Amino acid sequence: MQGIFVTGCGTEIGKTYVAAQIAQHLKAQGLRVGVYKPVASGCRRVQGKLVADDAVALWEAAGRPLALDAVCPQLFAAPIAPHLAARAEGQEVDSDLLRTGFERWRDACDFMIVEGAGGLMSPLTQDDYNADLAIDLGLPLVIVAPNRLGVIHDTLTTVITASVIDSLTNRGELRIAGVVLNDVSPTPDASHASNAAEIVERVGPPLLGCVAWNAGFERSIDWVAVATEAERPSDDHGHHEHE
Repeated sequence: MQGIFVTGCGTEIGKTYVAAQIAQHLKAQGLRVGVYKPVASGCRRVQGKLVADDAVALWEAAGRPLALDAVCPQLFAAPIAPHLAARAEGQEVDSDLLRTGFERWRDACDFMIVEGAGGLMSPLTQDDYNADLAIDLGLPLVIVAPNRLGVIHDTLTTVITASVIDSLTNRGELRIAGVVLNDVSPTPDASHASNAAEIVERVGPPLLGCVAWNAGFERSIDWVAVATEAERPSDDHGHHEHE
């Protein structure tokens, strides 16, 4: 299945907003878009049922494909890491369901957008991290980076981590499609104007685009081409000079 795995340099940096923008763009092109958030914590209780706002946003952006419970099959209330939120409710995150839930989409879409929970190394279960799931689903990473002071370090750290994992694992490749720089505040700090150029110069994977505060991408992006290019094996196997 062709698609991308949207991860980030941390939490609360606009991964869902960016993923929804991508879903809307692809839907407008006439593609059937699948959206999947394998597990969510910090969910609201509405009429006795847990609701993940992120899952709703993705589902709406994609045109409400399948059912909402297919977007996010595992929901927990506490606003902490999913495996801890599950434990607080006397449950466990189902590691198999993280993967089999993805399979529900295989015949239902042309392009798949998976949004991880937290950053690349945020735990999903006792043994699973977002990186593990991205490898097993076979999707290249789109790293959402917050356009603020510190983003160069945060982005490099995520890229280097992905590259090290890619070199160590024998389960499959962890490829990076590129980086999206996302405005996280209506009042940018002094680094805002230079962050894009610094990411282009220092990071390695391409800067795919920038998203302005409460707006869309500054230019149209061919996400199918982005995913296709990332899936091609390369000689350097994802390693960069800064390592």
